[in-house]
Amino acid sequence: MLEAHGLTRRFGDFVAVRDVGFDIQEGEILGMLGPNGAGKTTTIRMLTGYLPPTEGRITVAGHDLEDDSLAARKEIGYLPENVALYPEMRVEEYLRYRARLEGVAGSEIDEALDEVVGQTLIGEVRSQIIGTLSKGFRQRVGLAAAILHRPRVLILDEPTVGLDPKQIIAIRELIRELGENHTLLLSSHILPEVEHLCHRVLIIDKGRIVDQGTPAALRERWRGNSLVRVTLKGDPEDASRGLGAVPGVVDVRRDDESPGRWILEGDRDADLREPVFRTAVDRGWVLLELVEEKASLEDIFVRLTTEERVEAQADDGSAEESGLPEESPGPTGSDETAEGETTETEDEKEETS
Repeated sequence: MLEAHGLTRRFGDFVAVRDVGFDIQEGEILGMLGPNGAGKTTTIRMLTGYLPPTEGRITVAGHDLEDDSLAARKEIGYLPENVALYPEMRVEEYLRYRARLEGVAGSEIDEALDEVVGQTLIGEVRSQIIGTLSKGFRQRVGLAAAILHRPRVLILDEPTVGLDPKQIIAIRELIRELGENHTLLLSSHILPEVEHLCHRVLIIDKGRIVDQGTPAALRERWRGNSLVRVTLKGDPEDASRGLGAVPGVVDVRRDDESPGRWILEGDRDADLREPVFRTAVDRGWVLLELVEEKASLEDIFVRLTTEERVEAQADDGSAEESGLPEESPGPTGSDETAEGETTETEDEKEETS
């Protein structure tokens, strides 16, 4: 449904995105993860046609985004991180205006409007001035505008940023429902959000894809040694020695935040639970907790992005090879910072689109 081939984007001597390629199948929800400044927003701007790639090509529903731009853009709905709305307009007024901009036929606007209002649950604020809406409702209005023209591909950039917990839950549920009728690309800093919503995940760092796959496949590939969390009643004096003698255990460490709790590390394919249980019975310990720890998407994300940066810098120590300019803020910066002067221009484009 959406394919990116060898996307590269340069800003002067700085390479923000380097040879990125992937595809999204029809009906799939693909998550894009990466630290601040990794190139996610630049990639999304290329995918939506706001920013031309220096190299590479993009096809949407079979249409080349450069050679057949209008046909490709008609298939895309886009919710940017900072939703560009007109605060002085009423919700319905704004959506009618957006429908005309998106080329929805006049005879179909009422039907399309009723459909998206129902989908995004904004009926209660339909006549309200946008400037008086909460952040959550503004996100919903932005989503409604993005799907007015019934696009086949929906691209969401940080859709829950700045929302409170209740609003985040509501928007997540809405995204899940939209995924039933659209192909979705979701960029988010919230890893549990990506893990719960997405069928497949791309991890991007320094403008390059460092790994991709289903959350389960990534966990299996990067799970490392097995870990077991053990809590013993009364914190027995011989716990460290006894747990260290369990077959398959290669390391024992105390959890300082919880008395009586220990973290055991075993060989990659070892299942430590049964031998730990038998050891506890033999030594007369009261076992309060025995839980196998599994690698989370967050663990994998941190490991991949950290290792990639260290390895790149170790090659020759140069900023150029690490994909960062000399004065770059690095991992603590932002996509907007890395992209320099393009931020304001792209936001202005969104307001007028």
